Amino acid sequence: MQQEADKQPERPRHVAVIMDGNGRWATRLGRPRLAGHRAGVKAARAIVENCANAGVEVLTLFAFSSENWQRPSDEVNGLMRLFVEVLQREVAALHENEIRLRFIGDRASLPTILQKRMARAESLTAGNQRMTLIVAIAYGGRWDIEQAVRRVAAKVAAGEISPQAIDAAVLERHMALAGVPDPDLLIRTGNESRISNFLLWNLAYTEIYFCPTLWPDFGSAELQAALAFYARRARRFGRVAEPLGMLAD
Repeated sequence: MQQEADKQPERPRHVAVIMDGNGRWATRLGRPRLAGHRAGVKAARAIVENCANAGVEVLTLFAFSSENWQRPSDEVNGLMRLFVEVLQREVAALHENEIRLRFIGDRASLPTILQKRMARAESLTAGNQRMTLIVAIAYGGRWDIEQAVRRVAAKVAAGEISPQAIDAAVLERHMALAGVPDPDLLIRTGNESRISNFLLWNLAYTEIYFCPTLWPDFGSAELQAALAFYARRARRFGRVAEPLGMLAD
């Protein structure tokens, strides 16, 4: 029934986060931008813990976009080193807390040592079921759609699938988040109101919460405000809230 279809869990199954504001946070304090990224790691650690405790099934963090390669080389190189350092330091704790770690993005563009650490972390935590943490690195929504289309086209060329059989479900099975429910809630920090080429396919009906807080200052209170925002939403996916009554004569 329509009324039952409009009901939703109080907590989202899948939360996605665009962690914006690290550089501005550091600049306001007169510190190097990389200091902001290091502070952002602490905020990421906290949101992983808080989401797991809140019963969120999947948390996806946008750590580095395909466009971020255009930033100054010293910042990009510092970020790559930071990613390696964080994986070395944090993976054991994630594993102990039954968090599964996955990565999405163009891995071939990343340093070899980082690729190896990512694969090792995924292998170690593959059996964990408390929550799945997905980190988007060297990721772009357009890249995601492009790679899905290329993979489907290769199957068409190989005779594994006919062009007539291609539909949304087929493409979805080839997207980076295949097998994972689409995000119910997207949080964007840093007082910006755009999705910045993030999960373009998967955000079709996601509730979006724009938060003015810079990412390093995002904590439990800000997360609770975002979850409260979500709990107030009525997700109708294009339907009407209630059946329309009879038109008056």
